Amino acid sequence: MDFLSFKEFLSIPVLIAFYYLGAIVMPFFIWLLVTWLSHKYPLFANIKQAGKNTLWGVLTTKQKFIFVIVFISAFLFMELFWRVMFEFLIAYIQIRNALV
Repeated sequence: MDFLSFKEFLSIPVLIAFYYLGAIVMPFFIWLLVTWLSHKYPLFANIKQAGKNTLWGVLTTKQKFIFVIVFISAFLFMELFWRVMFEFLIAYIQIRNALV
């Protein structure tokens, strides 16, 4: 009952489990979101004119390289933000436990 009334917080192992679950699953959801958005709102109108089904088939080699670099950078920043957020939550729980 204390857990439901927020008198007792989640334990640190539960937060660590959620961190790893999110770190593994979140990139797949973001990839699906980007795929869905690219089909719903095409970035280039000449995709269908070129007879290609995807944006990747229209891009030049330089554009593909830039896309991969941007995707890797966004992925690393996303994972870093996820890690910092959970470190903050764990620190908050440790501070609260020390004060109580």
